[in-house]
Amino acid sequence: MDIRSVAQLIPFLQTAIGPVIMISGIGLLLLMMTNRYGRVIDISRRLVGDLASANGDHRARLVGQLRIMWKRARLIRLVIALSAMSALCAAILIIILFIAALWQIEAAWLIVSLFILCMVSLIGSLSLFICDINQSLAALKLELDTEGVIEDSP
Repeated sequence: MDIRSVAQLIPFLQTAIGPVIMISGIGLLLLMMTNRYGRVIDISRRLVGDLASANGDHRARLVGQLRIMWKRARLIRLVIALSAMSALCAAILIIILFIAALWQIEAAWLIVSLFILCMVSLIGSLSLFICDINQSLAALKLELDTEGVIEDSP
C-alpha cells in the first residue's frame, strides 16, 4: 500500500495504539518498581546502620533481614530491566510498523517477534514482581516471629 494521504495512514495509526498504551502501562509499572527499589535500599541502609551496634539474637535477625533485602533488591532490579525491555520492544514495534507501512516492507515476522518479546518480558517482570512480594512477606514474618506476634502458620 502506497501511503500518500492521512486517510491511508489511519489504519497504521490504529494498529500502533496498542503498543503505545502498553508503553504507558509499563511506565506505571516502572514507576512503582523504582519506588519499591528505593524503599528496599533505604531500609537496607537503616538495617546496616543498626547492625553496627547490635549483638546476639538481634544481630542475627538483622543479618537475616539484610539477606532478604539483598534478594529483593536483585529481584526488583531484574523486574525493572525486564519492564524496560518490554517498553523498548513496544517502542521499536511502533517504529517498525510505520517503516513497514511507509516503505511497503513485508515485516510480519519481525512485528510478531517484537510483540512476543515484549509480552514475554512483561510476563517475566510480573512473575518476578510476585516473587518480590513473597520476599517482602518473608521479611515481615521474620520480624514478627522474633517478636512473638505470630506463631508458625501457613
